[in-house]
Parts: sequence; structure tokens; C-alpha cells
Amino acid sequence: MRSRALQAREQAVGRPLYYTEWNITSNPRDPLRDQSFAAALAVRIAMSVDDVVDAYSFWTFSDIFEENYFPSVPFHGGFGLMNIHGIAKPIYRAFQFMLQFGDVRYPTEGNHETVAVWVGRKIDGAHAPTNILLINQAMPRHAINDEPIQVCLSGTDGRHSRKVLIARIDEDHCNPARAWRDLGQPEYLSTAELEKIRSASEPAPTILACSEEGGVIVIDVTLPPQSLALVSIEWEHHDPSES
Repeated sequence: MRSRALQAREQAVGRPLYYTEWNITSNPRDPLRDQSFAAALAVRIAMSVDDVVDAYSFWTFSDIFEENYFPSVPFHGGFGLMNIHGIAKPIYRAFQFMLQFGDVRYPTEGNHETVAVWVGRKIDGAHAPTNILLINQAMPRHAINDEPIQVCLSGTDGRHSRKVLIARIDEDHCNPARAWRDLGQPEYLSTAELEKIRSASEPAPTILACSEEGGVIVIDVTLPPQSLALVSIEWEHHDPSES
């Protein structure tokens, strides 16, 4: 995707470059779209071209999609970021994570067949949290395992972490389709079932331990197959008015 985007950028000769109507597959009924696999792959694609294209638009926002009839089944592998009830799929949360990640990106070193890591922050000042976006993703029928990852963050300018949070998207987190299956896969949902499934789609950040030594912050996290995580480091800062 990146090589194609770079080629298109060269051919655009200064004109804006937009990637529109892209998805992880052209199959209108692909169960992978309802799983964390789609979220991790979308992050790999989008982050690989983010500095090349002017904008990109995922196809589509919702499973309510007229080109192919949409069944009443809540999860049927449709094109959307949300299902027919407006419940966010894992891939919707992935775009939320990328939005939280921010606009400033720091250089990273390291190479792995299935793992990719990006470090950044929002552009709104030195006190903004530092964000680490991680994926462990492989295409279907390719080898993938649980991966222990260690991120060593240098260049922190003497700052100390106040709190480190991690939000995950995997089989056990942000997985409304699993909640629906656990309910027996009802075709039509009661209000209580709808709320239970909606709740299962929500990110639930938790505290993550880290260590600091010699100006380097070390974070250890294990990612299961076909997953992603967003780690946010909130910094301590001194307010001169408190002196």
C-alpha cells in the first residue's frame, strides 16, 4: 500500500491525493470485518500511508448499505465500521485509537514480521500525553503468535510518567460480535441485549506498569494475535504558580 501510495503521489504532480472507498476485502460478507483482525489491518494500512496521502476514507461507515441487501442479523461481516444498530465494531475503535494517537510522530527503531509500533502525540503542547500504537497482525493463513513487546522510550527531557494507560482491541476487548455470540446469536435484539453488546464494544483502559531508568521509560506489553493496543503516557509537570 505504501509503495502504491508513493507512486500515486509522484503521479499526482502536486495535486491532492485521496484514498477513498478502501476496505480490508471486497467480499460483502466477510466475518473478519467484525473481528479485531480488521482493526489491526486497517491500522497497518492507514498508518503506512498517513504521511503520503491528504485524506483517506474507509468504505463504509455502516452495515446499512444499499448495494447489497443487509440482513437483520446484527453481525454478518458487512462493509461498515458500525453494525446495523450503530454499534461500533473493532475497526471503528481502531480509527478512534488513531485519532487519539495524534499528529506528531516520533522516529522508531525495530523490525518484526507481525508487530508494528508507532510513537506520537497530539500537537497541542509539551504536556500532551505520549501515545504508543501497537499492532500484532498477519494475513489469514500466515503464522502469528502471542508477542511480548518491550518499548524503550528515550528523549523524554527529564520528564517522569504520572500514569500509563493501555486500551486494547482483541478477542477479549472491544468485541461486540463475541458478546452477541455469547447471547446465542439472536437475530433480533431486545433492549437489554442491545445494551450488553454495545457495552462490550467500549474501550476500557487500564493502568499499565512501567519502569524508568537513566531517562529511558521501559514499557512491556504482550499482544495476542490479530490485535492492537494504544498506550498513553501522562506526564508529571511542575506548575510555577504552585511554588
